[in-house]
Amino acid sequence: MITKKIVFIGLLAFIITGIAATHTPRDEGGNFKNLQVLSKHITDDQLERVMYGFERQLGVTCLYCHVPTKNVFPARVDFASDEKSEKNIAREMLKMTIKINKKYFKIDIDKRVLAKPAVWCKTCHRGFPVPHIQ
Repeated sequence: MITKKIVFIGLLAFIITGIAATHTPRDEGGNFKNLQVLSKHITDDQLERVMYGFERQLGVTCLYCHVPTKNVFPARVDFASDEKSEKNIAREMLKMTIKINKKYFKIDIDKRVLAKPAVWCKTCHRGFPVPHIQ
């Protein structure tokens, strides 16, 4: 009976840790922290869709632009950190694609990326972290 309780408590702790590890930091107003190009009022689903798009179109994972937390066990992803230069490069490329879509294709990409862009990461990256133009 005690073994079952220990297993149950361990499993419960594991699940709670997993939920906490995927939590994205927010400010006091409930908005995401450190969003500079995307809207601070973007929904969880919208942000997840944009980030998943980056992953797929560049062939990378979250850790390509984001760093793991320090002095936290288990390690989580520190989404708010600007420690990696790749994150700032991604911001500049996001601004660039928004401008290209607006100027050349008359597609107004808002800060939540609700419209479907004509030019996006995959246009140049083709599944690689660095643009792969042949």
